[in-house]
Amino acid sequence: MTAAGVDDRSIGLRITAARRKVVGASLDGWAWVTTHTERPRTFARPATSVITPTAWTILGSLIVAGWAAVRLDWAELRIASLFLLMLLAVCGLFVIGGHQLVAQLDLTRDRVVVGERANGRLLLTNESSRRSLPMTIELPVGPAQAAFDLPSLASSAEHEDLFAIPTTRRAVLTVGPVRTVRADPLALLRREQDLTAEQLLYVHPKTVRIEGSAAGFIRDLEGQTIRKLTDSDVAFHALRGYVAGDDRRYIHWKTSARTGTLMVRQFEETRRSHLLVALSTRLDDYASDEEFELAVSAAGSLGVQALSDDQQMTASTSVRALRTPNAKILLDGLSGVDYERNAPRLPDLARRLAREVQDASVAVIICGSVVEAAELRRARRYLPLDIRTIVVRTNPGGESAIRRMGDVDISTIGRLDDLATAMRRLSA
Repeated sequence: MTAAGVDDRSIGLRITAARRKVVGASLDGWAWVTTHTERPRTFARPATSVITPTAWTILGSLIVAGWAAVRLDWAELRIASLFLLMLLAVCGLFVIGGHQLVAQLDLTRDRVVVGERANGRLLLTNESSRRSLPMTIELPVGPAQAAFDLPSLASSAEHEDLFAIPTTRRAVLTVGPVRTVRADPLALLRREQDLTAEQLLYVHPKTVRIEGSAAGFIRDLEGQTIRKLTDSDVAFHALRGYVAGDDRRYIHWKTSARTGTLMVRQFEETRRSHLLVALSTRLDDYASDEEFELAVSAAGSLGVQALSDDQQMTASTSVRALRTPNAKILLDGLSGVDYERNAPRLPDLARRLAREVQDASVAVIICGSVVEAAELRRARRYLPLDIRTIVVRTNPGGESAIRRMGDVDISTIGRLDDLATAMRRLSA
């Protein structure tokens, strides 16, 4: 690549990073507005949940027309005010009344992988002594909403609906509550009644199997010796003179008899394989959402393989640690991972993890293509010297590549399938 090409790529990355910073600032501003208006929105919810924005507009027009009719003595405005008042009153009749419907919501699976469908069943029963009126049944699914037309049901009659939830993106979806909706024909007023509790549907990220050890480089049975001496382990190092307090089990009697001095065995400390996966959730570190999704899938693939091999592993985002008792819980946590507000840069993340996870043997840092090499070098300085450090950078559509920067291996993957190949090459 020519110098001009390198400069163009560097400028492009800087522009992308600046654009992502603007997006991040906008999201932070919206989050601030949402947080600081929670109390008034909660107070007004009983009214805003029944009165639609169109009805609010009509109510405002009614007040203005009534005031103007009194002040200006216009008969036309009186008629308009009376018409609007009657319209709202008639619409209000449609939302008055109750029912005794009972709903049962069943999801065949509460965990699916991106691209799979989650099937469900909705059973409605009229437990009242009289026939129910036709109405609309709504089922919120995350930010979307499904609607079912419920026909008139006789007493004790049942109605069943089957549905499928398509999944196109990793998420933790709230399914439900199933609710009935009473509304007027003009959809000015609507009254909702919840029939069931909410259920969670976990949409797990896609993962690939990584052959061999997920940590990739250390065998659990043998362990890895480090340059640290200890008085008890399995890796023999040397003999030394006996010191008061030494365990007598480690006295080497043959050498002691030959030298006439008590000699004890000394060992090199061995370390059990412990994989540390650090996933950057900083918006500025990714050029696109596709890069972020690929990074989450890479973290899930490494974690699932390590846990299936019964290896110890720790996973963390830029802000918080993820639970890793088993692969299912790890993927549940990754399903809800998103860009995090005020997420620190990679050096700060590495400094925190070095303080919290002190027995890791391999550290894998996963980030996007926007992160510069200088920031990766600074992050490596905070990790212990005896930890093998690997950086996985995501660049969807790009070519897979591996390069070494000091004692850090940097692997760039363009597809999720490239991760397994990269790990095999690094372990060779």
